[in-house]
Amino acid sequence: MEHIHSQHEQHEHHQEHAPAATKTDQHTHHKAQDHTSSHNEHAGHHTADFLKRFWLCVALTIPVLLLSHMIQQWMGFTFTFPGDKYVLLALSSFIYVYGGWPFLVGLTRELKYRNPGMMTLVAVAITTAYVYSVAVVFGLQGMDFFWELATLIDIMLLGHWLEMKSQMAASRALESLVALLPAIVHVERNAEVRDIPLKELQTNDVIIVKPGEKIPADGQILEGSSRVNESMLTGESLPVKKGKEAKVIGGSVNGDGVLKIRVTGAGNDSYLNKVVTMVQSAQGVKSNTQNLAGKVAMWLTIVSISVGVITFIVWLTAGHELSFALERMVTVMVTSCPHALGVAIPLVIAVSTTLSAMQGLLIRNRTAFENARNLTTIIFDKTGTLTKGSYEVQQIIPLNDQYTADELLQYTAAIQQNSEHHIAGGIMRRLKDKNLTLWQSTGFQYMQGIGVSGTVNGKKVVAAGPNYFKQERKDIPTIPAEIDQSTDTVNFVLIDDIPVGIITLADGIRETAADAIAALKQMNIKSFLLTGDNEKVAASVAQKLHMDGYLANVLPHEKQNKVKEFQDRGEIVAMTGDGVNDAPALAQADVGIAVGSGTDVAAETADIILVNSDPKDVVQMISFGRATYRKMVQNLIWAVGYNVVAIPLAAGILYPAFMLSPAMGAILMSVSTIVVAINAKLLKVKS
Repeated sequence: MEHIHSQHEQHEHHQEHAPAATKTDQHTHHKAQDHTSSHNEHAGHHTADFLKRFWLCVALTIPVLLLSHMIQQWMGFTFTFPGDKYVLLALSSFIYVYGGWPFLVGLTRELKYRNPGMMTLVAVAITTAYVYSVAVVFGLQGMDFFWELATLIDIMLLGHWLEMKSQMAASRALESLVALLPAIVHVERNAEVRDIPLKELQTNDVIIVKPGEKIPADGQILEGSSRVNESMLTGESLPVKKGKEAKVIGGSVNGDGVLKIRVTGAGNDSYLNKVVTMVQSAQGVKSNTQNLAGKVAMWLTIVSISVGVITFIVWLTAGHELSFALERMVTVMVTSCPHALGVAIPLVIAVSTTLSAMQGLLIRNRTAFENARNLTTIIFDKTGTLTKGSYEVQQIIPLNDQYTADELLQYTAAIQQNSEHHIAGGIMRRLKDKNLTLWQSTGFQYMQGIGVSGTVNGKKVVAAGPNYFKQERKDIPTIPAEIDQSTDTVNFVLIDDIPVGIITLADGIRETAADAIAALKQMNIKSFLLTGDNEKVAASVAQKLHMDGYLANVLPHEKQNKVKEFQDRGEIVAMTGDGVNDAPALAQADVGIAVGSGTDVAAETADIILVNSDPKDVVQMISFGRATYRKMVQNLIWAVGYNVVAIPLAAGILYPAFMLSPAMGAILMSVSTIVVAINAKLLKVKS
């Protein structure tokens, strides 16, 4: 069992989206997700529909007000004619059915799914007022509620229209991602360039992108060089220089050069499409906080109906008229609609998920994203995360006279050519720089976390680190004194099981790594380095970055256990890795963070994907997670607090000094919803 070395010892409108695929997780209580579809109260309704109903109902409300005896008494005029009450009934009936239809339909939907909420309260309130008023027309003693009914429906329609406009605005950032792609593409076919619609573009097409144009699909540059602006996709503020063989992302903006690009990902295969799909999925999956808000909203509905009925009984038994008691009941139900509570969390989710995607932070698991605010420990995989991941050969040292340095490089390159590891990249670059022949190899075998092997010129060749000797239970060869093991990664070359040479490579620490670790310390989050490298390399990197500790010589299958050891001590752990070798550890962690994924957004075991390989994005993700949670809490406090104050006022607790009318109650409810929407829109990603 490896020890953990402490540095202290050394120094458009609502849509129901399909949930994102969940990952295998032994600790599901950390990452439970509710994949139950949310039955939206506005399902089937469009923003324009609410506005059309509002204007027509407002037009009909004017004659309703003129025909209402209560309004005539207040305004000091009389306007009567034979059968006026039946005209008033007809106009009000149309307003009730046409204007109240969305709420009546919502009532049936909420009751169908046994989830009574805002629509239930509004529908019960307007139906109660309407039925009572109809009874008055046909002989019941009392005053009708037709003018209150009409104005109430008008205000509710207007409030819902404003809310839906706010929610659409919250999702416009996602629409702007989709709008990044151009409508027309310049394609080179049969030696001539012609323009085609974007939807006709196919993988392997060769396209021409002129200066200032948007790149229509993922691809690889065949000719040309330019600076490409990827800020809307990755959050990288500065244009990135791209040349031949460089990869480009669809939706980024070309600079001042002409690029010829072979398409590698068009349509559904493109990075942008995957991001949009992932954002939609994350927005459609309920987090723990949203589930809490939903439960509170349901109970608030039950409380509102109960308080409304109790209010009616109390005022009636106190000797007040039936119309007065009924008005108080209707006011309670309308004022206490849990609408603000219902949109408090979804609006924040819509804004935060989209904003984070535009900054290169892709959220697959919203519950894990919310849990990021509670992290106590972050374990960083070294290569490609805290370091640049671009290994360069430092020394080639023969251990005997049998092979020269160039021959050792050729033997090693022959087997490394089949690997995509960082070390293989460094070996191949050195072979190319020295203009040496690349020999052929057979029987390639990748040993995860150890090295590679194969057959070259009839000889068995192994290129591996110290873990190879640990696995084979052999003594590690003596490493020459000129090798600085605190900075260099040692790669042994064995031919026919005999160590014949050493190739050292170095991986520079990222410029932003130290700032990221310092920022985490300020957040009271401990940081540990996890690597398969030897102890001296691990200690050197951890000390330079002032980390809390390191774990060295860790094989890939052991990483999961290391994460579990921290969790068993009560730590809330995030694991950062490349999503491949680190998959089990990412799945084990409370929050799995895949970094340096580039255009590969399919890191199935990660909760959060950081498109750039910048350690500071980890800090940004945690800060943004905390900011998002604060917005959720603020909205919940406002939505619940509003009802604590509004319900007693609606019930008439200050009568006769103050009376809250049903229409004024509806206005307060709508204003509360708009406040929540505006607060959600104020969420920002701090750079």
